[in-house]
Amino acid sequence: MTENKKQILLIEDDKYIFRAYKDGLERAGFEVSGASNGLDGVNKAKEEHPDMILLDLILPVKNGFEVLEEIKIDEKTKNIPVIILSNLGQDSDVQKGNALGAEDYLIKSNYSMKEVVERVKFYLAKKK
Repeated sequence: MTENKKQILLIEDDKYIFRAYKDGLERAGFEVSGASNGLDGVNKAKEEHPDMILLDLILPVKNGFEVLEEIKIDEKTKNIPVIILSNLGQDSDVQKGNALGAEDYLIKSNYSMKEVVERVKFYLAKKK
């Protein structure tokens, strides 16, 4: 097995939620970096070119939809799979996320850490 861990960029402004997901993803063998607002998230995506982005929608500076839009129109980042991880569960939000190019839309309260990790692995395997 290679030491080449998959890099996940977690864009989440709640430090407790961030820590929980970071710990869970690292235990599953991923390398995790983070951004606590939308602008930093876009910049980190462009700098680090992670294997996947987990994106909250309610963010300071730029919201998650704006972040997703920017990532998907940029040549350098448009192929990075993005999973929205949000508390917003309205159908209109889910449809908007999917229309903007998100791979998946997970409502935080509906998914356990194990399920989130399984989704991440699934989409990374699909990307190969």
